[in-house]
Formats: sequence, structure tokens, C-alpha cells
Amino acid sequence: MNNIKIRRLASRSTPFLSGVIAILLAIAIIISPESSFEASLQGLKLWWTLVFPALLPFLMLSEMLTASGFVHGFGVLLEPLMKKVFRLPGASGWTLALGITAGFPGGAGGVMQLHKQGSISDKEAARLASLTHFASPVTLLIVIGVAFLHSPTAGYFLLAIHWVSGLLASYTDALLNGRLDNLQPSLKESTNIKRPSLYSRVQLAATEARSRDGRSFGRLLGESVATAVQNLMVVGGYMIMFAVVINIITTVLPALPAALPASLLEIHLGADAISKGLSSIGAGASGVLGLALLSAALGWSGLCAQLQVLTLLKQANVRFLPYAVVRLMHGVYAFLLTLLLWKPLLVISEATLPALADSQSIPNRTINVTAIWSSFPQLLSLQSLLLIILLALSATIYLVSAFRHRLD
Repeated sequence: MNNIKIRRLASRSTPFLSGVIAILLAIAIIISPESSFEASLQGLKLWWTLVFPALLPFLMLSEMLTASGFVHGFGVLLEPLMKKVFRLPGASGWTLALGITAGFPGGAGGVMQLHKQGSISDKEAARLASLTHFASPVTLLIVIGVAFLHSPTAGYFLLAIHWVSGLLASYTDALLNGRLDNLQPSLKESTNIKRPSLYSRVQLAATEARSRDGRSFGRLLGESVATAVQNLMVVGGYMIMFAVVINIITTVLPALPAALPASLLEIHLGADAISKGLSSIGAGASGVLGLALLSAALGWSGLCAQLQVLTLLKQANVRFLPYAVVRLMHGVYAFLLTLLLWKPLLVISEATLPALADSQSIPNRTINVTAIWSSFPQLLSLQSLLLIILLALSATIYLVSAFRHRLD
């Protein structure tokens, strides 16, 4: 009874709480309009020069591939990996690759498309959104590695740690909470019943998904552009608002380290603030600890990024607290793995790692839009490589499961 009363009280007070926060934010902006305006311009510039050009093609591509049935056909090949490891439907495999290569707005867009088609349930959408929540390689390699830290090697290292720790966090979440809500009928059938060939199942899944969508190519192209731009406008609004909030917090509490509220609230501004405190990226204790904190902030990704995803997936009723717990696990895993693996990987020379941009082309911590656009071929190659790796892992899991089944 007490829990029910608390929930009712919280639900009734939520509108008033949001109104009070809005009023306080408006008062703070009125008191300090110049700094608030500069902060909003900083958030707008970051969104326009980095987020918008980097994510628009991926969001359009995601919706078009989902509507065409490619995602569902490809998902049949990834069923062993996604179902046995992450306990999610096979169609979510493409969304995982999309989130890894395009970042969390792209991953959330892919989850939204699958949920809209009815391919995943509300619970599966929430867990899949957690699985696909990654910072984009553009952010880690170009912005943080080259522009902020002036070290492509550090960018690649942070990217690898970011991917591994995110997968570990989602695997932990699958062990604790994973349960498939809509098993395919073929998985419940007896082993004595002959299943269709792999090619037939891929073709059937793609055909059914395409028929469920039913949009012509012209309509699909137009709606893909409109949906992508609309989602990115939401992302931009959150980034501008949180840039102002961070500025207000640092103004009201000048004794508070600027990196703390920035890293808790917004991923790009937090990475900028933390990297400014890194005087060197060597093997010293201070340098390693600073990188570990930066890696943890990237795993947490900030409340701004989390609210962006929850807003995009509003129809799936994704709850904030479970989602934030996975993000916290991601940050903890990233912090520990950075401390453990940084020194052994220092021996890797920058010459052995192909940088996506030249550090000389991004001086004074500015972001070169040309470098972002020119990185798309490499990012598409990276996405193809990830899909091949996922296919290889899925085939390995299938063969191991079949071998164990024969032994039993």
C-alpha cells in the first residue's frame, strides 16, 4: 500500500515538478542572459557541426533498410548470437551494428523502427536501446582523439574500451533481466519437424517485413528524410538546453569542478571539460586516471543523451531507471578496463592505427566538418566489418550449440 501511495504521489507531482524546474531555469537565464546565450550557442554549434552531419545519413539509411526488409532478413542470420547472448530477437542484430557505428541516436532510431513494425515488444525495445547506446566513432576518434587529446591512438583505445564495456554491460543486463517475449514459432517446434532452409527463412522474413511496411520508394525516401530531421531537431534541442543548464550550475557553484556537471549531463561538453584537464596521455598515474574518468563519462553518456533516447522511444514506454542503471554499469566497466588495459596497449604506435583525420587539420579544439563528411567511407567500411564479425560470432555460436545438442 505504501509503495502504491508513493507512486501515485510521484505521478501527480511530476507535472508540478517539471513546471517548477522550467520556472527556475527561466529565472536563471534572466539573471545571467549573456553567459546563457553563449552556452546555447556552444550547444547549437556542437549539434550543427558534429551531430547533424554525422547522423543524418545513418538515420535515413536505418529507416530505409528496415522498411525494405533487409534488417529482418539479416536478423535471421544473427538469431543465434542475439538470442543466446543478449536474449533479443535476431532482427536487433542490425540495430546493434547501427548503434555501434552511428551512435545512440542512430541506435534509438533503429529500435524505434523495429518497435513501430511490431518486431519487438516494449521490454525488448528498452533492453535493445540499452544495448545499442554507444557514442559514435566520429565523436571518439575525430572530436576526442584528434581535436581534444591530439592523439589518434588514444581515440582508438577509448573507442575499443567503449565498445567492449558497453557489450559487457548489456550482457550483464541480459543475465539479470533478459527474457524473450515473442519467441518465433520455429524455435518452439520439435526437432523432428524439418525447418525451412536458411535462404528460405531469410527471404520470408524480408518479404513479410516489406509487406507490413507497404510504402513506395518515393514515399519511403521522403518520410525517411523528414523523420531523421525531426529526430535530430529533438537531439539539438536537448543539447542546447543542457548546455545552458551546465553553464548555470557552474555559475551558481563556482567551487564545483566544471568537468563534474558537464560529464554527468552532456557527453560532448563533458568530454571537452575532462580532456582539458589532461596535460599528458602518458603512463603516469594522473594521465591514466584522467583517461579512465573520461572513459567512464563516455560510458555514462550524460543525462542529455539518455533523455534523447527515451524521448525517441516514448511509444515503447522505456523507463528511465533501468536504462540509467545499464549506462552506469557501462561507465563502471569502462573505468576499470581503462585502468587495466591502458599500460599494456601503450606499446601500440600511432603509425599502426589508421586515423580518420589528421590532427593538424583540427587545430585549437575546433571541429572540422569536412573531416566528418570525409570519414563516411571509413565508417561504412567499419560498419561492414562489424556486420561480418557479428555474422562470424553468430555462426560460431550456432555450430557450438548444434555440437552440444548432438552430444546430448
